[in-house]
Amino acid sequence: MENLWQYIIIIAVAVIIAFAIIKSKRKDFKIEANKLIDNLGGKQNIISYEVNKSRFMVTLHDISLVNKEAIQKMGAQGMVEIDNQLKIILGNDAKKLKKQIDDLK
Repeated sequence: MENLWQYIIIIAVAVIIAFAIIKSKRKDFKIEANKLIDNLGGKQNIISYEVNKSRFMVTLHDISLVNKEAIQKMGAQGMVEIDNQLKIILGNDAKKLKKQIDDLK
């Protein structure tokens, strides 16, 4: 009977550790959206934005306020700058980030 309780405790601890690992690997898209907005020069710098598959396209008042290095560190796979528009390849996260930015605005 004593061994049974030890196994139950070990299994419970293993389950708790597994949930902690899973939770730590998930991105918090609300935090990521705030970082992206800051790296784009803030809310006031954003004129419009949209998502097309894996691309996040944003039109800005002043593109010189963009922190491109920080956006790359966030996981951007590429960036194209045309006039005051920036196209950022974010992969599968693009739609989730747009939804969070919609909620923040």
